[in-house]
Amino acid sequence: MNVILAKSAGFCFGVKRAVDKVYEEAKNSNIPVYTFGPIIHNEEVVRDLEEKGVHAVCNESELAEISGGIMVIRSHGISKSVYGKIKDAGFQIVDATCPFVLKIHRIVEEYSQKGYHIIIIGNDSHPEVEGIKGWSSPDKTSVLQTREEAENFTLKIGEKVCIVSQTTFNYNKFQELVEIIEK
Repeated sequence: MNVILAKSAGFCFGVKRAVDKVYEEAKNSNIPVYTFGPIIHNEEVVRDLEEKGVHAVCNESELAEISGGIMVIRSHGISKSVYGKIKDAGFQIVDATCPFVLKIHRIVEEYSQKGYHIIIIGNDSHPEVEGIKGWSSPDKTSVLQTREEAENFTLKIGEKVCIVSQTTFNYNKFQELVEIIEK
């Protein structure tokens, strides 16, 4: 059998960076290490990290049950309020949010503060999109994933819009939805 490995096989840059940071913290830390959410959608890696003492905190109620230690923010990022709660709980934060996702957080926060309606193109229940939503005003934020949602989306006359995308969303589908919104 001849196995050919694609050049793009494996983790993306942001995930590799986050996983490497967690392994580094697990190896070098004398205090408990946690991740906010599983560091990656890969059961084997998550299991290996658990064996090394790293535990995933999956929601805010679990966060409230622990105190102190190191909290690694996974590559998907988190909302501004969750970030604040982790900080207020006394955790040392290691932010492994993908730099591309962090850039989206900053854009969304800036344009939200300027009064723009934020449109996030992506899967509303994906952790990355949940994090992005948390950096904008909830009453002026919409998530669109399908052609139908884009066609049914309406804005107030004269309302300014800032469109961003989940980093893993299909580029061609993103372009299609932006064109629909522009019309």
